[in-house]
Amino acid sequence: MAGRIRDVDIALVRERSPIADVIGEHIQLRNAGGGNLKGLCPFHDEKSPSFNVTPERGMYFCLAAETQVMTWEGVRPIVELAGGVHRVLAADGTWVDAPFMSFGVQPLMKIVLTRNGQRKEIFATPEHRWFVRSGRHQDKRAEVVTKDLKQRHRLVSVFPGSRIKRTTPSPFGVAHGITFGDGTRAATGSRATLDSVKDAQLLKWFPLSYVTEGSTGASGRSRQLLVHHLPRFFKELPPLDESVPYLYGWLAGYLAADGHVAKDGTVMLNCADKQTLEYVRAVCTRLGIGTYGITEQVRVGFPGREPSSIYRVHFVNEDLTEDFFLIDEHRLRFSSASKAFARRGWVVQSVEETDRVEEVFCATVDHGHAFVLEDNILTGNCFGCSEGGDVITFVEKIEHLSFGEAVERLAQRAGIHLQYEQGGYVPRRDHGERARLVEAHKAAAEFYAEKLLVPEASAGRRFLSERGFERADAETFGVGYAPNEWEALARHLMGRGFSADELVKGGLAKEGRRGPIDRFRGRLIWPIRDATGDVIGFGARKLLDSDDGPKYLNTPDSPLYKKSQVLYGIDLAKREISKRSQAVIVEGYTDVMACHLAGVPTAVATCGTSFGEEHIKILRRFLLDQAEFRGEVIFTFDGDAAGQKAALRAFADEQKFVTQTYVAVQGDGLDPCDLRVKQGDAAVRDLIASREPLFQFAIRSTIARYDLRSNEGKIAALDAAAPIVAGIKDVGLRKRYAIDLDRWLGFMDERFVMQRIAEVSGAQQGRPQRAPKAAPLDPSVRVEGELLKLAVQRPALLGPRFDALDPQAFTTPDHITLHKVIVAAGGTAAAGGGGREWVDRLLEHAHEEGARVLVTRFAVEAIHADAHAEERYAGDILTAVEAMPVDRAIAQVKSRIQRLNPVEEQQEYNKLFGELVALEQQRRVLRDRVSGS
Repeated sequence: MAGRIRDVDIALVRERSPIADVIGEHIQLRNAGGGNLKGLCPFHDEKSPSFNVTPERGMYFCLAAETQVMTWEGVRPIVELAGGVHRVLAADGTWVDAPFMSFGVQPLMKIVLTRNGQRKEIFATPEHRWFVRSGRHQDKRAEVVTKDLKQRHRLVSVFPGSRIKRTTPSPFGVAHGITFGDGTRAATGSRATLDSVKDAQLLKWFPLSYVTEGSTGASGRSRQLLVHHLPRFFKELPPLDESVPYLYGWLAGYLAADGHVAKDGTVMLNCADKQTLEYVRAVCTRLGIGTYGITEQVRVGFPGREPSSIYRVHFVNEDLTEDFFLIDEHRLRFSSASKAFARRGWVVQSVEETDRVEEVFCATVDHGHAFVLEDNILTGNCFGCSEGGDVITFVEKIEHLSFGEAVERLAQRAGIHLQYEQGGYVPRRDHGERARLVEAHKAAAEFYAEKLLVPEASAGRRFLSERGFERADAETFGVGYAPNEWEALARHLMGRGFSADELVKGGLAKEGRRGPIDRFRGRLIWPIRDATGDVIGFGARKLLDSDDGPKYLNTPDSPLYKKSQVLYGIDLAKREISKRSQAVIVEGYTDVMACHLAGVPTAVATCGTSFGEEHIKILRRFLLDQAEFRGEVIFTFDGDAAGQKAALRAFADEQKFVTQTYVAVQGDGLDPCDLRVKQGDAAVRDLIASREPLFQFAIRSTIARYDLRSNEGKIAALDAAAPIVAGIKDVGLRKRYAIDLDRWLGFMDERFVMQRIAEVSGAQQGRPQRAPKAAPLDPSVRVEGELLKLAVQRPALLGPRFDALDPQAFTTPDHITLHKVIVAAGGTAAAGGGGREWVDRLLEHAHEEGARVLVTRFAVEAIHADAHAEERYAGDILTAVEAMPVDRAIAQVKSRIQRLNPVEEQQEYNKLFGELVALEQQRRVLRDRVSGS
């Protein structure tokens, strides 16, 4: 619509559209206290309410401002983190980046916790999520909100993974820690002060330093040893980003100087400065050492002096090693400790209501949906999706409308007549005309739906029934019937007060000799709605072959309806498209119905025209994320020649997407509707899940027309497919598909294929082009090649693990062949030191010429590792190849899970989820093996 809505009208729309009322039409809200309302967020999946509505301020959603959070930079108040992204500890003990934000003003409850004699208070909203120990052996986690916490509930604690089990403390770091604890500044440097009896064992950490005795006492002997000329920074805290050995050494030295190990093995560190111990806890967090918090003890001062405080931090013994203790007595007490177990978790003592109502803050952590507070308490994040704004913003996001469309929708709801300006007012008649046409189409849709139930519409009902649709399905999609009369609809609408001009202009009727006549007669009718749900046109199918006219007939272009800008089903699919980041393009109305009913609610269809650029713009509104088009678009086509031709037409439009485009082809020619009738809902979901990249489909469909058993056929197929590859605008993707094309043709000569494609590309652009350098190998192929070189040249480094590999772990035919030859020759476990004899044995078992060439090639190619590092290199490469099938298996299981309905197919869903967890654990073990080496 031309013109800009007046600011005064926009303000009036906001004023007369109470945000709670508008949002309440989409989600159920309930009182959350403090003038707030709460419900399940409509913009993301969640189990407990996180979506808050504050009528005075807008939409917002959970911890009090003083709550302390464990971050990579140390413990910090959550209020200081709000508005930024910070590295926090996740539920599995790993560090992740997460945004912190305000979730509005909310009432708070007080949680009182205890652990090892310590008491702690936390303030949180009633609906905030916590994790408590459950199960017979207290080895499971249960999710509980604040208001449902009970006395004696044990909160789950999470500690970072240990980084010290295989770490030797840095001697330089040890010297730094000793000096920091028992030292002073001296001129431009620092000096360590050691007790000649108690600290004698610490002198070895200063092997090259100048040592003197301190001043003598009354006994004539000094117990002080002074270590001179040490760096000045030894009296300063080390940076947190120092290496692990250095921080571990500093902590060990500081404990030796100022710490204590009790007879029962309790390890503690004392300091008069609480901030120093806070820093010690931050170091421990970096190292994966648990601590029990800081306690305070007040000391009575000397006469005339005020009492002073001494602070203490306790360490979790299970997280320490004997290397940590530099003094023999400390080490002996630690190793013979009588402590049976470490009390890591806090216990709930009470949960009380308070009169605090204030701004609260929380993190949004995708990884595990939880993060860790001070003292290692695991808490749930708020599932916030950072959505917020006023009533207009909400309608924009929930309905996927532009700002102007949202204002118009709210104005219509509130009965406000908008005025537009563009150097003056745009006549209100235009806006009124659209509203009248929308009302006429709504009335027409109701009329058609009612007529589907009359006896005359039996052919239409039979048509639906034969395609697996029931009456309820027809009602869901608004399917109707147009009576086989000249003026049935026209009379009905004109009787409702619509004029003949409105019916003709809206495409509902045509000009007849005596007035308007119905455009659709004796046909099954589908109402076509825009993204807001307004009916803007109709699609009609004839029911008898003897009837006149085309099989399908659509509303002509009108002020409401532009066929190139309409997608059937978009009103029903838009939310799922946004949530799943996926849109499925089918060819007909019944295909859309079949997909939605079969569990593919992202299906839409064009209306009497091919998929084009305007349709891309529509989808862009729902697949938009921070100005980037994301997700995947899947086209469904028949497997026949016509379907392939349609897919190749879509290929041209693929260049306009910044997304992943796929094709799902049913080989037997069944469309989704027929497929559902013959094979059931699961077959439709499987069809979508079996999608393949559009470029891949286009290339493989092209070369499939040629006989690839002959060189002539291969060259012809290459020349036919080269223009497709050359037409790919993304250079990296073009190179990748050139490599794939070489593999599919069986040339095994990437340079030749790349040169051919380069020639075609240059011809397409009207200029000669040099042949590019050969594309780099796929990383997985390169890794496999390195492993095979090691198996041929250094078999002793691999041993039986290589022989146990499944041949399908390799991704290329050549690699599979060579692995089989190696195993047939006895395997690397029996190859001894390798050398010439091993290569000769491999050649004996390479019965085909191609296999012999492979053995020779991998025997002479250089291994990309220094001789002194080959053993570690071999272990890493072997582990990487072992992990590849696991990665592929994980991808396959995830794909299968996505096709299941977790409610209707719970048993299968749970089984696959268990497989996925086991595979993820297997992959983690393999990755740890690499990082550990």
